[in-house]
Amino acid sequence: MSVGHYENFPVASLLLPARLREPVAVIYRFARSADDLADEGDVPPQQRLERLQRYRDALAQIAAGRAPADPLFREVARIVAAHRLPLAPFHDLLDAFSQDVTKTRYADFAELRDYCRRSANPVGRLLLHLFERASDENLRDSDAICSGLQLTNFWQDVALDYARRRVYLPCDEMARFGVDESQIAQARCDDAWRALIAFQIARTRAMLIAGAPLGRRLPGRIGLEIRLTVQGGLRILDKLAAAGADMFRSRPVLRALDWPLLLARAL
Repeated sequence: MSVGHYENFPVASLLLPARLREPVAVIYRFARSADDLADEGDVPPQQRLERLQRYRDALAQIAAGRAPADPLFREVARIVAAHRLPLAPFHDLLDAFSQDVTKTRYADFAELRDYCRRSANPVGRLLLHLFERASDENLRDSDAICSGLQLTNFWQDVALDYARRRVYLPCDEMARFGVDESQIAQARCDDAWRALIAFQIARTRAMLIAGAPLGRRLPGRIGLEIRLTVQGGLRILDKLAAAGADMFRSRPVLRALDWPLLLARAL
């Protein structure tokens, strides 16, 4: 299932138990559709925020026990009730997508990490609640994996995000490595750029590896799904490093030939 920004996640794959594939797909449709609203073409920012507010209003209806009219939110209401899912992660996602409308630069990694906490971590947390494995230890490792995947997506999409007038590379780290936005605009990969991206790759890889024990802790196909997800993120980082941090001319993606390797590493 293609989910755009979430392409590094093997979403609702056949590895998941059949009973969980449908609720996982609903969660991703919620996230993808709200994310698309934040990124919607030339629609004025205020209109985008108003459309995201409708998502919050629907969540409020669900919290009050009322059935929303929209089919997507009826599905969300159903899986929330059936699996006793918390609504806070859904609200966190909407906060992050609303932030995308109004904030286009990040002063430091702390700001970026907080964005990841709301834009990516809620998905993993919801999945752990679906799996009935939402312990503190599991949530911590899931957060590391999801933030690592979000950062991986940022590094592979530097050029695409810049076309949307967004830069997720922390401003203080760009300055420290002697990089400015003109290099993104010019797609210029010099030694300073490669050093900056190598630093980002190393930190992101460490986050994915830190969370990886979750895939061994969870049983069966669920654990394998998580291990594959981690390996997918690490593979993207490897490809970016091999390309000399030139995501402008060689955007790293997972291809069919990568999956046997990922599966071998995940077993």
